[in-house]
Amino acid sequence: MPVLSDPVRAKSLIRANLERPSVHLRSRMPNIKVFSGTSHPDLAQRIVDRLGIDLGKVVTKKFSNLETCVEIGESVRGEDVYIVQSGSGEVNDNLMELLIMINACKIASASRVTAVIPCFPYARQDKKDKDFAPVLTASRAPISAKLVANMLSVAGADHIITMDLHASQIQGFFDIPVDNLYAEPAVLKWIKENIPEWRNSIIVSPDAGGAKRVTSIADRLNVEFALIHKERKKANEVAAMVLVGDVKDRVAILVDDMADTCGTICHAAEKLLEAGATKVYAILTHGIFSGPAISRINYACFEAVVVTNTIPQEQHMKDCPKIQCIDVSMMFAEAVRRTHNGESVSYLFSNVPY
Repeated sequence: MPVLSDPVRAKSLIRANLERPSVHLRSRMPNIKVFSGTSHPDLAQRIVDRLGIDLGKVVTKKFSNLETCVEIGESVRGEDVYIVQSGSGEVNDNLMELLIMINACKIASASRVTAVIPCFPYARQDKKDKDFAPVLTASRAPISAKLVANMLSVAGADHIITMDLHASQIQGFFDIPVDNLYAEPAVLKWIKENIPEWRNSIIVSPDAGGAKRVTSIADRLNVEFALIHKERKKANEVAAMVLVGDVKDRVAILVDDMADTCGTICHAAEKLLEAGATKVYAILTHGIFSGPAISRINYACFEAVVVTNTIPQEQHMKDCPKIQCIDVSMMFAEAVRRTHNGESVSYLFSNVPY
């Protein structure tokens, strides 16, 4: 190695090396790996297609006693790992599978493990609620959403990406970063493209808890909003529904974060038609559709029931022609890309990536 006799030249070479951080930054930024659980492989495939990468190899199987076994099929050492698993279908099995996959990647020396959970499981059990338990036992009801948050953190998750949490305060159950994406930009886009009379519409919340959600959408569309107040005589039994707002001669658009058995939105649709609405649409982020939900929608007076693909909807759409699906995979893919590159995710709160 030649000796540098000129101290000025030596200093300039040292300074030049210090001012070239790209090599070091590149070495610090790990490669990306995306794995899919068994709950929603189609969404995971759409995400990696959007990112232009291949889905990671993973084998999930059950032993004869129904214990879940997960084998990661490729090295994750030093990698930025994303695991896509939605809280749908067999919720408990899928949650356990997610926890095992997170732990498997963590103990295999992954640099960072992010759980991409489009529909967060147990989100409705976010407080001690007398609506889910008799009044006398409400004080002994569990806060299961907090338990799930603890389990994800203990398993080794470093970051959570989810969409439209049933209650925003669930983010506070975690001591790790949580990105709660919103379906609202995609919903606004669908309304403008698929409802010709949207300027003469009114956005309706089927319960008081969703008032903030519908006012935000109504403001963006520059239309009015209404809400339906449920009066209960006793727990788990709706005695009456009171409409607050004028829907006469307007297109009513019911908006909620999720629909399970669809009893509430079907009763709400009847109430809106009785009050003079010309048409009724329902737009829901998470279409769970368990129990009698599909038959209720088939017999209800909806023009369309629109859901996102945070939960698999192929079978639901076959069983019910009224159900339509908004693809939100591009929002999750962009959130993954921005997180991996250390960019801000807040752009996605009000825009749909193209």
